[in-house]
Amino acid sequence: MELPQEVQTVCIRECLEREFEGVVGRHGMMGERKYTIQLNSIVPSRECQMMYNQHAMLTPCQQKALDILMREGNVFLTGAAGTGKSFLLEHYLKGKPADGFPIVASTGAAAVIVGGRTFHSFFGLGILEGGPEVTITKALHNRRLIRRLNRAHCVIIDEVSMLSGLLLQTAERICRHARDHDEPWGGLRIIAVGDFAQLPPIAERNAEKDWAFRHPVWEMSNFQPALLSTVMRTQDLGFLKILNLVREGIVNDTVCDFLDARTEESTEETEGTRLYPRREQADHYNMERLNRIDRPVHAFRTEYAGKETDIEKAKKNFPILETLLLKEGALVMMRKNDVSGDMRYVNGSLGIVERIGGETLIIRLLTDEKITAVPEKFSSLDGDGKELVSAWNFPVTLAWATTIHKSQGASLDRLILNMEHLWEPGQAYVALSRVRSGHGLSIACWDPFSIRAEPLVTAFYNSLAESAKKYIPRPLFTVPERHAEDRDEAQVSKPPRRRSPAKIIPVMVQQKGTLEQMAETCGIETDTVLRWIEKLVTLNAALDLEYLLSDIPEAENIRSAFAQLGMERLKPVYDYFEGAIPYSTLKLVRGVVMAESKDLSVPQ
Repeated sequence: MELPQEVQTVCIRECLEREFEGVVGRHGMMGERKYTIQLNSIVPSRECQMMYNQHAMLTPCQQKALDILMREGNVFLTGAAGTGKSFLLEHYLKGKPADGFPIVASTGAAAVIVGGRTFHSFFGLGILEGGPEVTITKALHNRRLIRRLNRAHCVIIDEVSMLSGLLLQTAERICRHARDHDEPWGGLRIIAVGDFAQLPPIAERNAEKDWAFRHPVWEMSNFQPALLSTVMRTQDLGFLKILNLVREGIVNDTVCDFLDARTEESTEETEGTRLYPRREQADHYNMERLNRIDRPVHAFRTEYAGKETDIEKAKKNFPILETLLLKEGALVMMRKNDVSGDMRYVNGSLGIVERIGGETLIIRLLTDEKITAVPEKFSSLDGDGKELVSAWNFPVTLAWATTIHKSQGASLDRLILNMEHLWEPGQAYVALSRVRSGHGLSIACWDPFSIRAEPLVTAFYNSLAESAKKYIPRPLFTVPERHAEDRDEAQVSKPPRRRSPAKIIPVMVQQKGTLEQMAETCGIETDTVLRWIEKLVTLNAALDLEYLLSDIPEAENIRSAFAQLGMERLKPVYDYFEGAIPYSTLKLVRGVVMAESKDLSVPQ
């Protein structure tokens, strides 16, 4: 199978850079010497092989959509739930710099999940206080905003369906003025992603919805539709047929028979996640089920870092609670994808907590695979992509129940659904489409009035299908050349392409590099650097890390606390200092002590 030109280019560039580094490593600084590299002698790296494999995994409609994404012009990437919009977008963005291709999301919660920023903060909209004209005037006095809009080549807007036409128009006008260009969005390329059949725009009570696709800014943007039709979440063809009917608001005999056949009174032995329309219903049921387990309860407080005002605003956006209550035997949902590359679980995977340690959870997934979960970081970013607030805790929530809204983006193994009294068109479709298969679905109750579709949305998607038939390929998208001053600034601010921490960190430790420098060079977070340090030490790497403690006045006290309480867990030491010393500092000191003692008993 032939790869798209962009994929080939990335692979060849990566191989050349790796070979070039090898030559430099063998011969020192190259100076004016020239070297000839035989392309057929270069073995593709694991990353390139993965890129090839991922492209081979794309469905025909995903491959067509990828071709559209690689070409000029604005794009609307859409498709039913589970068609792989996020997967395809990740594939397209691989190797592209974050400042040139920023991801923005319609809500703070969605921004945390995609690792991006909010639409409002990126475009300087605030809460649109004073109306569009006041907002635009204020935004254009913000030098940082103007700089980031001119630095960007393409902006990806996730969950675009939740944005009103007015918000989209205001952002477009700001771009035109900030970039001093009369083209739509000031010539900035826009990739809008979402499904209007799932999440409608937020509107005041009883107010008419301001659908973005009905606003003049949508037509002016000239979005090329990239339609995904093959559902990846499930291979259950009978269930797919039901989903398509419910998506269109059709309640016929086929739908009724399917739902009636799965309507049963669930018992405590029925293991799965119940989906409720309201949060208080889900929270009440989770606590009720937790209280029935006759085992000790463990409370894990989420540790926040940032300004107090920013923390309070960000709390509602994180998928984890301020205090996580767990017991052995509790049903939990993973709230992050497996970052190890093995994809053992995804956001929405369910499991039973088998053992609770201070810094680890042993979870047996419903697939019967056993995993170890550790505290992880969730970040809330400002408009420039800088971290405003971080939240640390185990990436799990109680999973006997959740809300239809909070299940967005999750793929559930087993679902117990209450489909009565749903008030929004599309809610029934969103709820049903969370589960991987009809075999994993159990209906507590349902009524036909809860299955509704928005006629305007149905008509819009019919028009998209017709437009897609007339698709004419545009020229390939190339990153525009920057002015000289922009290039100079980019050399300073452009984030480096990600490189192997296992190779880079030992070299930078020898050069007395800071944690921040290591993180920037490797393209990872500083906490991930700390994890790599501990991993390298356990693998017997000789690292002299003492210099990293020079700016930590409490270092000796922390050493003493580890000597007294042991290094197996960070929580006792954290409690010893009454939370005054952050986990990241404790982890750094532990890594230094490990390197000195080569204590290989400390878990990774």
